[in-house]
Amino acid sequence: MKLLFGNLKFSKESVKTKFYLFYLLYFIVSALVVTAVKRQDFKTCEQSSFCKRNRAYADKLTANHSLISPYSVIQDSIIIKDGIISGDLINSENNLIFIFELHLLEIGAARIRINEKNPLKPRYDKAKDWALIQDPSYTLEYTLIPSKPDVTSLSFGKERKQAVSIYHSPFRVEFLVNDVPIITLNDRGFLNIEHLRKQDAPGLVDQSNSENDQVIEDENDLDKGLWKETFNGKEDSKPNGPESIGLDISFPGFSHVYGIPEHASSLSLKETRGGDDSYSDPYRLYNLDVFEYEVDNPMALYGSIPFMMAHRKGASAAVLWLNAAETWIDITKNKEDKHRLSSLLGFGKLTPTSTSTHWISESGVIDVFAFLGPTTSDIFYQYGLLTGFTALPQSFAIAYHQCRWNYLNQEDVAEVDESFDKYDIPYDVIWLDIEHTDGKKYFTWDTVKFPTPEKMQTNIGIKGRKMVTIVDPHIKIDDNYYIYKEAKDLDLFVKEPDGRIYDGWCWPGSSSWVDFTNPSAQEWLIKKFAFDQYKGSTEHLFTWNDMNEPSIFSGPEITMPKDLIHHGGWEHRNLHNLYGIAYHSATSKGLINRSNPPRRPFVLSRAFFAGSQRYGAIWTGDNFAKWDHLAIATPMLLTIGISGLPFSGADVGGFFGNPDTELLVRWYQAGAFQPFFRAHAHIDTKRREPWLFGDPYTGYIRDIIRERYALLPLWYTLFHEASTTGMPIIRPMFTVYPEDEETYAMDDQFFVGNSLLVKPIVNEGQTSTEVYFPGNEIFYDYFTLKKVQGSGKVQIEAPINKIPVFLRGGNIIPKRQRIRRSSAAMRTDPFTLLVALDKFGKATGSLYLDDGETYDYEKGHFIHLQFTFSKRKLISKSLSVLNNDENLYAQSISSVRVEKIIVLGLDLKPKHIFADCIDCSKNSKRELQFGLPTTNLANAVIIKGTDLLITEEWVIEFS
Repeated sequence: MKLLFGNLKFSKESVKTKFYLFYLLYFIVSALVVTAVKRQDFKTCEQSSFCKRNRAYADKLTANHSLISPYSVIQDSIIIKDGIISGDLINSENNLIFIFELHLLEIGAARIRINEKNPLKPRYDKAKDWALIQDPSYTLEYTLIPSKPDVTSLSFGKERKQAVSIYHSPFRVEFLVNDVPIITLNDRGFLNIEHLRKQDAPGLVDQSNSENDQVIEDENDLDKGLWKETFNGKEDSKPNGPESIGLDISFPGFSHVYGIPEHASSLSLKETRGGDDSYSDPYRLYNLDVFEYEVDNPMALYGSIPFMMAHRKGASAAVLWLNAAETWIDITKNKEDKHRLSSLLGFGKLTPTSTSTHWISESGVIDVFAFLGPTTSDIFYQYGLLTGFTALPQSFAIAYHQCRWNYLNQEDVAEVDESFDKYDIPYDVIWLDIEHTDGKKYFTWDTVKFPTPEKMQTNIGIKGRKMVTIVDPHIKIDDNYYIYKEAKDLDLFVKEPDGRIYDGWCWPGSSSWVDFTNPSAQEWLIKKFAFDQYKGSTEHLFTWNDMNEPSIFSGPEITMPKDLIHHGGWEHRNLHNLYGIAYHSATSKGLINRSNPPRRPFVLSRAFFAGSQRYGAIWTGDNFAKWDHLAIATPMLLTIGISGLPFSGADVGGFFGNPDTELLVRWYQAGAFQPFFRAHAHIDTKRREPWLFGDPYTGYIRDIIRERYALLPLWYTLFHEASTTGMPIIRPMFTVYPEDEETYAMDDQFFVGNSLLVKPIVNEGQTSTEVYFPGNEIFYDYFTLKKVQGSGKVQIEAPINKIPVFLRGGNIIPKRQRIRRSSAAMRTDPFTLLVALDKFGKATGSLYLDDGETYDYEKGHFIHLQFTFSKRKLISKSLSVLNNDENLYAQSISSVRVEKIIVLGLDLKPKHIFADCIDCSKNSKRELQFGLPTTNLANAVIIKGTDLLITEEWVIEFS
């Protein structure tokens, strides 16, 4: 406990101090003692009044089939112009008018917005300013389809394969691809917009009573949470009253939906209202600090991406619910012959099993993007065009990171750094947590523990390594602390409703929070990362944004009160899920701007939202050293990846607790095949650096870390692909095999790219596992290179020193097999090409390289090679300009070569192998020496000493 409180300096306001100290003690002792999340700290839907009201509204419509949605299009109000369909809606229950706009977008998607036509005051709609890279362009390629008088239909897109139908009464929107419905809005009639009103306005219907409407006409009935709400003794004043929005979104014909991270749940989302293995609460999106979170739970965690994808044979579809307020999503699945509302009105079509969802947000406007695919890769690209693609990181960022709370001092850092070299284990980054600061004051150093931080960073930088320090958003209230004083003088802090600076409790004690939604606050924080501002920082130092949900120990649900005020007068309730991305954005830009010319940043964030992929990596938060937390990491990361944020990982070993050697080895094996690969541990855990466990365990960990480094060329190539196409880096089985229904709910194995099939071992004592190999394809054991015998579900041996990994036939992967201390030391190492042929004797692959630091690749200074094997020829062709005068990077590595090629699955062993360059001015054809493996491999050939340059195009012929 002394370690946690030794640096705290408390306020002179003794009463307040005692309260906060008690709360902080209670919180931290609970964190150290309890081995499961404290559910009572976090709301259920029943305790969230707007969720309860909207759920009750849905129940009422479902229970009474004679009730239909009261929203209808006002006759003759629809206007179609320049890719926008607009019109007015009327709610027949209160005669309020709303306006809707449906935008047909060039990216192959559509957008619908619904708002009050004449609101009492503006409703919040600025989530788009953070999530979207620009307002999407409208398509002018559409055709009006003749239809019934009460239906407006258009086809759009170049081939007119996409269509939308707007049903006027009741209001319903249906999106179709090739005349087949794939997304329907308000199919069940759950559209519900609680209009802004004055508190004394009569006739407000309380939807929480599903049998008899209760009318609220005075201030006496406030326990419904309409104008004031209390949770765990903390009051939310709710000055604007009820303002929630709700809408049902159906995916006809789709039995599986995915996405809406972050939850410790399965990849294929579960039902939340009935059905087998159903949750009792909806999935919740509300960024929260939930230590030791439970697995298999729809509770909200650290990040929120309101994106959901549906997939079936022949079709994929997705939606983005662009809202940053607290949001709940119910999921139900049905096997009815017709949708209930469609059947009732007589225009339904027969459909197979469908999935229906109900989206409920506390405030804001309805702003929904519908992505129409038709494939998952189309959706990833469409989503990337809308919210931005993953920022291409510096190359060190995808290597191995070593972290704990906390390395004690400079001597400790030096000893850890030297021990990695002593035990021949590569690593790239060492991290410092909150104890490196002067009293939890960020942008400072504890000068006793870290007297010469620049020297410390330079010493590891000489080896090509980097350091990361934590910079959290809570600012210690101390007028002698320059960060606090500047932010206070510039009026940058989040305010109480009465205008006072908010004072909450976090690691430094009494703290305030900068309002990063304020452009002035963004500009201010960006400047703080300059080398002359962040004293002790160097070009080797990068940043970790933790606690940015934001986490506030004294706040409701351990976060910020909803009635606090942000820039523009907006309440925190409107933009809660944006706070983390706003902080992440400014930090990332600060690291870019500190150098001239600018260099790529590395910033790890715990909180995230749609668009966070533009700023850096995230991790899954404070997990536990338990087998079930190791197991849940895979579906969590797959879900985050398909939701547009592929640079993610889970803390290796588990943050809380002390893993035994078996669990730790298995976690390293799984972590080595995750995009972000970091070991991390709580301050009260035992030290667990890889060499502390002795052989054979240290050897097992060393081997898998080295394997990560050998595969860095593949990982970097996949990051480049993600940065240009939106494809996730680790991929669910269904994205690689979209027609194989067996894979649709599979989340215990996955692909790295399209080439490596990985099945982590996640059970104690397990030495074999069942791996699913889709039929009619060839797979090779990645480590032994032996062909897998059989297809479908195959039992595979998995001793403690091996994770099952398989190379898919038809793929070529690049590797670097020199053993180095860091990725920087590999810059000019030669390559090995591992060629795995499919049953047709073909394979393809690629290699992307640049300097791994700067933005020179945007000027064409990179290498991008395409490898193909067909008709017994291996060809390397360039997808980039290799002319040394136009490509300075190619010039810098002109001597780098491919030193080894391994070909698996040749139908006939070659007698001769010849190499030649393409478009050479002179005859350079030469014969290569090759050998056959001593082990019993399936028609494998190994070519060594090829001396083929990666900056030249060449062909190898097997005869």
